[in-house]
Amino acid sequence: MKFNELNLSEDIIKALNNLGYKNPSEVQEASIPKLLKGEDIIVKSQTGSGKTASFGIPLCEKINIEEKKVQCLVLTPTRELAIQVKDELSNIGRIKKVRCAAIFGKQPFNEQIRELKQRVHIVVGTPGRVFDHMERGTLDLSEVNYVVIDEADKMLSMGFIDQIKDILGELRLNKTTALFSATFSKEIEEICEEYMRNPMLLEVKSKVFNRDRIEESAIEIEEKNKGKALWKCLYAYHPESAIVFCNTRNKVKSVYKMLKDEGITCNELHGDMEQKKRIEVMENFRDKHFKVLVCTDIAARGIHVDSIELVINYEVPMETESYVHRIGRTGRAGREGKAITFVNHYEKKYLENVEEYIGYEIRKASLPSDEEVKAGRKIFKESQKVQLKESKKPKKEVHVDIVKIHVNGGKKKKIRAFDIVGCFSNLPGLTGEDIGIIDVQDGFSYVDILNGKGDKVLKDFKEVTIKGKKVKIQKARK
Repeated sequence: MKFNELNLSEDIIKALNNLGYKNPSEVQEASIPKLLKGEDIIVKSQTGSGKTASFGIPLCEKINIEEKKVQCLVLTPTRELAIQVKDELSNIGRIKKVRCAAIFGKQPFNEQIRELKQRVHIVVGTPGRVFDHMERGTLDLSEVNYVVIDEADKMLSMGFIDQIKDILGELRLNKTTALFSATFSKEIEEICEEYMRNPMLLEVKSKVFNRDRIEESAIEIEEKNKGKALWKCLYAYHPESAIVFCNTRNKVKSVYKMLKDEGITCNELHGDMEQKKRIEVMENFRDKHFKVLVCTDIAARGIHVDSIELVINYEVPMETESYVHRIGRTGRAGREGKAITFVNHYEKKYLENVEEYIGYEIRKASLPSDEEVKAGRKIFKESQKVQLKESKKPKKEVHVDIVKIHVNGGKKKKIRAFDIVGCFSNLPGLTGEDIGIIDVQDGFSYVDILNGKGDKVLKDFKEVTIKGKKVKIQKARK
């Protein structure tokens, strides 16, 4: 089956082509037709199976862009996942002009309120912050037609189930609900029975990782020697991109400092970092601005990079399922990958738990030889130089025919989205069909110019007239 056989609109098909989506994955092929028909579904599927697009595509397809109220709500367990989902849905719906917003904790309420006051079609958020907005009256969900509960098992383990019930209890009865979970418990079954309408169970046995493409090994080593062992492995195997997993934030910080002192381009990702910085790190890793990312399990949830060649578990994960998610970061998209786990004396019992969970024994290995390290170090350093040079080049855009323009005027000048549409659609060579998503802030605005016409607008005009006021325009950095 292909996406153009799913009865999707031209705008959605064009966006999927721009994003490089070719054929639906197993979970997408099972879910999309059901959701397009408005049927409730329960999807038992692992992370990494393409499930975000499996609900994102039908949600964007069913949106009425003329409707001012929120039409779809997606609940996620973490802010990292909320950002990832929001970004993917925004890309899928960009040509159709679908507006998405992500709301989560540790972000100012006022910023979120300002965004929600504009026309937002899809809200993605963590249960706590969504419920807070509902109680304050700053989030109107009265017209929500679709609800997605993503990673319900994680929601349960993080204590969000009661809040999810409170949210679902406030929504209209004739909505379509999709629940995604890797595992099912009694509590999740109760939610399905109480808040869903004759849901169909879709069990997708997609593998989180392909054993045939990932070379797994475990190296027994004293804790004090792990640091040296880490850079030895990095040099010997000289990956283009690698992830090093640690169990705690403090360990992430110490490992990151050690690698940095060794002269390895790297960055850290953990819960103590400001949200803006975390997003920047994730984007830079995707764009290969540095080689090694050191992170905790939860912080890595928003990262989906197909070209990761090496995963190193600096510590054996305490939760067996985390091992599967960690090594599933490599060996993707038909590529080969390597996964190495460092094991000290006290961690042997956790490794045994992992082996029992995955159903096989992980091969025990030794550290690479000094000759391998020496030879690989030269390749690693040369590759690192090239990578640093490449990182300074302009970033390739996903939707190459869309240009985001910064308008030096916003609400303080009493400029509305309607005024911007009127201005730009009257410029030579532009029509209303060429105007995409508009985001009006207090002191400035953004407008997407579609169909490859944005560069010409910027070439022909340095300023435009909106409501009788001349305002400067330039290509947005956002």
